[in-house]
Amino acid sequence: MKFCLIGEKLGHSYSEKIHRLRGLSYVLKEIPPHALEAFLEDNGFDGFNVTIPYKKSVAAKLARISERAKEAGAVNTVVKKGGALFGYNTDFGGLLYTFKRKDIMVKGKKAMILGSGGAAATAHAVLAAEGAAEIYCVSRKGELNYSNYGSCTDTDILVNATPVGMYPNAGECPVDLDKLPRLSAAVDCIYNPYRTELLMRAEKRGAVCSNGLPMLVEQALLAEDIWLGAKHTEDETEKIINIIKRDTLNIVLSGMPSCGKTTLGRLVAEKTGREFYDVDGYIFENCGRTPAEIINADGEAAFREIEKKAVKLLGAKSGAVIACGGGSVCFPENVAALKSNGIIVYIKRDINLLTDDGRPVSAKTGIKELFEKRAGIYESTADAAVENAGPAEKCAEEIIKAYETACYKRT
Repeated sequence: MKFCLIGEKLGHSYSEKIHRLRGLSYVLKEIPPHALEAFLEDNGFDGFNVTIPYKKSVAAKLARISERAKEAGAVNTVVKKGGALFGYNTDFGGLLYTFKRKDIMVKGKKAMILGSGGAAATAHAVLAAEGAAEIYCVSRKGELNYSNYGSCTDTDILVNATPVGMYPNAGECPVDLDKLPRLSAAVDCIYNPYRTELLMRAEKRGAVCSNGLPMLVEQALLAEDIWLGAKHTEDETEKIINIIKRDTLNIVLSGMPSCGKTTLGRLVAEKTGREFYDVDGYIFENCGRTPAEIINADGEAAFREIEKKAVKLLGAKSGAVIACGGGSVCFPENVAALKSNGIIVYIKRDINLLTDDGRPVSAKTGIKELFEKRAGIYESTADAAVENAGPAEKCAEEIIKAYETACYKRT
């Protein structure tokens, strides 16, 4: 049996990985709008998933769609039966699972949905079914839009069903959360990057948050249930979530200059089969000068601006190992870029083993004073910490274990 995902642009999708982990023959098929009807008439697949921008348009072209798909106004799963195509909406179950795994209680709450496409329609159906007291629908051209949504100050739950903040445009946030003072939960249907700017801002406000990965995985397994006549378990869903997180998040190493980040990063990359990137090395490759040369010639402030651009680009990678410069995490915008798709592991090392050789900031400030300034920042920005006190091989293994432990937390 053969299956696929259809959409206009699928470079960001994890669907192929999910279904192949489950043993299915599954591919991605990018289809331009003019070719959609021809695909539906003759495609050679036993079933397929549907994503942006076809979830609504496909529904009108099928032999039959489920009641759930009618309620949601969108189809994301199609199965071929006797030569005819039947449509379903497993996004509904995926989003419902996302709410329940984070204990987000919808009943009696006021919710806001951003977007007007298929995902937004599904979100509306879920919130209505769960008993939301009121549902505000914000779109670019609607009566409630991005110029007046601030009037809905009683919003408790926010669902982002737009692509704003999705890779490669990570760092964008669709709304100003200061206008939603009662916000207690935020769900972003985006899963790449893992932490969108919206979610990071919501977390700072103390809101319960979830990205779109649980929804993606659960809807995928629900689609398999339809295609194969099976019934998956919650444990199977969580297992796939953890594997996707483990394989796609970056391993980011922070810590004092000369603590061993580059050496350890290369070892970790070798052991995990990942690409390795060194922020300072990346700057040299693209600027033709080392960080020390830039700082000595142009000053530290000029270097930090160059570093911020490098961190933003590298932070958008997926499944890589990234060794930061000693001062990278001292800037909130860098931390946000690195955490958006990565787990930060702080590399600790005995201060007496650190050196200022070739490191102008360490030499100017003094290693001890620099450590006192930065230690708290390293601790507060890290998701895990490892002591670099023994053989590099052992430390690299500990970094991998610390990373995987952080990945497997139920987030």
